[in-house]
Amino acid sequence: MIRGAVAIFRRDMKKFISNPFVILMTLFIPIFYLVIFGNAMGGTITGIHIAVVQAEPYTVETPLFTQASEALREFRSAPDKPPTFQVTVYPDEGRAKRALAEGRTSGAVIFPSEIERGGAVRVYEDSSDYMVPSIMEGGVTAAIAGTGARNPVEFNRVYGKIEYFQFFGVGVIVMAIFMTTMMGGAFALIRDREAGIIEGYLVTPVKRSSIILGIIGSGTLRAFLAGFIIFIVDILIAGIVVRTPEQFFLVLLVLFVSSIGVTALVVSVASRFNTQQEYASTVAFFNLMLFMTSGAFYPVQGMPDWLQWITVINPEYYTVDALRSILLRNQGIDIIWPDLFALVVFSVAAIILGITTYKRTIE
Repeated sequence: MIRGAVAIFRRDMKKFISNPFVILMTLFIPIFYLVIFGNAMGGTITGIHIAVVQAEPYTVETPLFTQASEALREFRSAPDKPPTFQVTVYPDEGRAKRALAEGRTSGAVIFPSEIERGGAVRVYEDSSDYMVPSIMEGGVTAAIAGTGARNPVEFNRVYGKIEYFQFFGVGVIVMAIFMTTMMGGAFALIRDREAGIIEGYLVTPVKRSSIILGIIGSGTLRAFLAGFIIFIVDILIAGIVVRTPEQFFLVLLVLFVSSIGVTALVVSVASRFNTQQEYASTVAFFNLMLFMTSGAFYPVQGMPDWLQWITVINPEYYTVDALRSILLRNQGIDIIWPDLFALVVFSVAAIILGITTYKRTIE
């Protein structure tokens, strides 16, 4: 019995040692988790875009407006941190609220006019970003108190009170799409390669483009169904509300386009590997990097600049942003079209990458 166990032990160790890529990823991924997770979670949220407006009618800006606006510009959570807010002065209340509705700012502060001495300072907040409203409330209160003014402050959460369960529930939809793709067709592709079955080379005379498109097509369907199921679960247990049929179909459109992009990315990665070990270690890296930088469970504004740049090429970020715009902010195609456009561009690029890099040979 001992001799058999030793033989199996030696065999497995030889397999492990013979694959330096797996050894490297085994050591690299925990370090990567430390760096990404440590920076993506719990960072100080800075650079929050906020609009400030002097209410009409007015001929000159009031001291409260000028002093509080400057205090907001200089506000920091700690002396060694960047400014918490990026303050933009808007000419009137209507434009400031429009910027808030279109997602160009996270809040709008309306200061009372000169004839409303002692009037309330009104603050309108994008409550879909969960943590940002609390930071904004603390900053505005401190800025006004710093001027010595006694004006009351009225805080208005534009999209109502949104719980973290709802905020995170949208991100889980994206996780379901990626996990289904990762565990579905991509693993089947690797298993076939390990068994010596290479479509289009030994089994069936199929073009490389047809192979990739077929695999992406089946993977997209599975990923879409997984995302749709989690979407229904969010409605049932997370309190997410679909208000109109248009919203429902917009969610389906975002899920479909996102499923294509994520599936194409995973398949293009899988097509380069010959063993499940290599693929699993690599796709775990992508899963962590994409999900952590998507804003699914912590605002992107709280991440360091080098992580925020990753969101530019992260399809999950655009999916999360589009779904939150639809489900939490009640916005339509006029607001989410940049997210959809980015997802379409990413999907096309990932499909092309998958076709051009697919290996049909056995090494």
